[in-house]
Amino acid sequence: MKAWFRVHGRVQGVGFRHFVLREGQALELAGWVRNECDGTVSGEAGGDLSRLEAFRDRLTQGPGWARVARVEWSTAEDGGDALPSPFCIRG
Repeated sequence: MKAWFRVHGRVQGVGFRHFVLREGQALELAGWVRNECDGTVSGEAGGDLSRLEAFRDRLTQGPGWARVARVEWSTAEDGGDALPSPFCIRG
């Protein structure tokens, strides 16, 4: 299963990408995360559904300095391009 996410709020300049990296790797997910020019953080993750749900829950919390306002999230069956493994930061 794959998930696409975009996190809104105070999520840049607060260590959010590194938080996502650690959480993705801890859950043994494939995928990536990056900052977007609109101030959000986005990415893709792949793994089994229970791990992806745990990952989504962690995204809603974020690290201590972050203030997550909203998480956009959509899932799809595996297909298309393979995700990088282990989880990584892009850009």
